[in-house]
Amino acid sequence: MEYQIIDLPKEKWENTLVPIGYTTEEYYNITVEQRADGFVMEMKKQAFPQPVTHTPWEYDFPDRLYEPHWERAHARGIVCGKKLMAVVETAPEEWSNRLRVTEFWVDESLRGKGVGHALMETAKEQARQEGRRVLILETQSCNVNAIGFYLHEGFTLIGFDACCYRNNDLDRKEVRVELGWFLQETNKK
Repeated sequence: MEYQIIDLPKEKWENTLVPIGYTTEEYYNITVEQRADGFVMEMKKQAFPQPVTHTPWEYDFPDRLYEPHWERAHARGIVCGKKLMAVVETAPEEWSNRLRVTEFWVDESLRGKGVGHALMETAKEQARQEGRRVLILETQSCNVNAIGFYLHEGFTLIGFDACCYRNNDLDRKEVRVELGWFLQETNKK
């Protein structure tokens, strides 16, 4: 079955829940050691003692399309009937000439069929068309499958935030990881 990626206008899709959830048996353990001459950081894949599941309902602010803080967001996706089946939402960061993927999700029934790749290609093409220097996104250190997908798509680690979600993210093994896909430098900024 062939799927068509369509624009998801804000007027119709604003505030739509993006049901990002996953179960994982592994995580990237991030350690930071401060030394006299600087810091040593390591990000190494390890196994959880038992599988861990994360759902959108465990957070105070589950992911939704067209959040007010994402100015000029644009969403594209796949819809069957009235049901959202896959989505990529992007928002520009004008001050740094970057394009951020603010939401990315593919329903389990569509995974492994090239849908994620096709959606990511639309974001990459938008970044090219707008002359952005990098396409960036965030995921969690415990979302090993997502990290693997993004690495396969050409993204690379550009940083992490050890207290984005809670003050003990490192101990909880759920650290915000930033990944980037670099375009050729443009003359902008």
